[in-house]
Amino acid sequence: MLNQEVYNFLATAGAKYGVGFWKPGSGIIHQIILENYAYPGVLLIGTDSHTPNGGGLGSICIGVGGADAVDVMAGIPWELKCPNVIGVKLTGSLSGWTSPKDVILKVAGILTVKGGTGAIVEYHGPGVDSISCTGMATICNMGAEIGATTSVFPYNHRMKTYLNKTGRADIAALADEHKDDLVPDKGCKYDHVIEINLSELKPHINGPFTPDLAHPVSEIGAVAEKNGWPLEVKVGLIGSCTNSSYEDMGRAASLAKQALDKGLKCKAAFTVTPGSEQIRATIERDGFSKILRDVGGVVLANACGPCIGQWDRKDVKMGEKNTIVTSYNRNFTSRNDANPATHAFVTSPEIVTALAIAGTLKFDPETDYLTAANGEKFKLEPPNGDELPARDFDPGQDTYQHPPAESGSVMVDVSPTSTRLQLLEPFDKWNGKDLEDLQVLIKVKGKCTTDHISAAGPWLKFRGHLDNISNNMLIGAINIENDAVNKIKNRLTGEYGGVPDVARHYKANGLSWVVVGDDNYGEGSSREHAALEPRHLGGRVILVKSFARIHETNLKKQGMLPLTFADPTDYDKIRPDDKLSITGLATFAPGKPLKGVVKHGDGSQDIITLNHTFNENQVEWFHAGSALNRMKELQ
Repeated sequence: MLNQEVYNFLATAGAKYGVGFWKPGSGIIHQIILENYAYPGVLLIGTDSHTPNGGGLGSICIGVGGADAVDVMAGIPWELKCPNVIGVKLTGSLSGWTSPKDVILKVAGILTVKGGTGAIVEYHGPGVDSISCTGMATICNMGAEIGATTSVFPYNHRMKTYLNKTGRADIAALADEHKDDLVPDKGCKYDHVIEINLSELKPHINGPFTPDLAHPVSEIGAVAEKNGWPLEVKVGLIGSCTNSSYEDMGRAASLAKQALDKGLKCKAAFTVTPGSEQIRATIERDGFSKILRDVGGVVLANACGPCIGQWDRKDVKMGEKNTIVTSYNRNFTSRNDANPATHAFVTSPEIVTALAIAGTLKFDPETDYLTAANGEKFKLEPPNGDELPARDFDPGQDTYQHPPAESGSVMVDVSPTSTRLQLLEPFDKWNGKDLEDLQVLIKVKGKCTTDHISAAGPWLKFRGHLDNISNNMLIGAINIENDAVNKIKNRLTGEYGGVPDVARHYKANGLSWVVVGDDNYGEGSSREHAALEPRHLGGRVILVKSFARIHETNLKKQGMLPLTFADPTDYDKIRPDDKLSITGLATFAPGKPLKGVVKHGDGSQDIITLNHTFNENQVEWFHAGSALNRMKELQ
């Protein structure tokens, strides 16, 4: 098996240290959390940006970097700057073609990819009760795309029903006893309020290339024509951690059944990704999988799959302009298939299914007609589907490994010759001096997500091997000097090379470096490697206009200095061939800015003020070289 050594490592490490292991085929962890672990009122952290999925069960579930989780497992308190609270008041009720996904697609259009940064989004109001528990989870899941710390819904009867159906009636009864503590306090004040009337909300589709570019489905065809986006839908993809509930699959199947009854199949390729083994087994038992296969769908493994680029796509050539529609949460350039020319749009599973049947973005299922096999014109009826199965869920195969009672004899399985697994070596401590003459490695232009910093897809096979996965560092970032990706000038040789190659050359020659970036740097996945790789390849500072929360913390954990321009226009003062010195580190302290000396090639200099968000503990991480180093010092 291709991934056997990785699974052996996870199984043996879990057994050694008392951690349960969900084996391959179990599904996506967020779905497993909702089905087994989340409950109203719990505070839970998870090492993925879509951990807030659990907010659909009234949980405060927050995405963090891996190092934060290590702290908690080691008994060290987890800390977070107290967030603001954005209130989203829902009135009216969902009906027809409008789905829970449309709520967050609308909110993303309002707040943008950074509008939720530093805030928890709390949904409330009479419209909440028209949304299923798994629908609420969908909304909270994609809250990551607005930069929110997390999102949460108040406890209600939909959550109680879900808890009962997933074998947790005792927790539902306890939540009922404390329900007044699990809803917004009377008279509470929000830092910002958005109001959405669900009765007036129309189906939405967001994209391409960013999840906050929102369009009503009724308008997307015209907008696509105007912008030169390909109208033909090449592939429709449903599922993922955002939209793979029983209700989602049932509603998609209801549309597929209508098409089949008229002698139609999907014009586009169509894939289905169950979110868990329980969902896979239940939709197979209840006939949804057969309907989706019959209409032309391919049921993929219970995994993230194409949502994170694990897709061996063959229908278009690299660089070929094309359109796909997904029910996923994220659609950054190259994310799904590594093709920068793929125009990816995110929408609900129902709209994906309808557009896959029609084969074009220029199709509004609320008003437009399809042509049956016999030539008859017909409209799709609005989707319908049960919130939960009438019978109990089918758990499918048992894929959970309990940690053993005695683990003393368990050995963690890592081969010293592996290309996929590598034990970490500690990073070097701060030398007590200012950081002098850091070379600008790359000045990044525009959006730079963790997918740009550490690409997923085929690279994920190296995520257990830091040196190998570092060969993808910043290969998707746009170099402001030439508008190219993965092509920067080596200032020591004068030759152009890939970003990781130049970084390695600088490191080998004792030259530390800095990355300069734009707004919301590091948005997207909570990918630890996006912080580990720069540190491993000799980086010391990431200097940007603003950071996404998780990535900023991840950088601090690895002993990097994430800094922001006090004056964002100072970004324009830095040239791609500059050197930068950071002064004031001898008195580095919370709330005290640092100075940057920008040294230009012509001998001139600029002095700029640099802000940071380090607290006292985090300053100690920097001094020690990383949070792990500091943890070891305290043992």
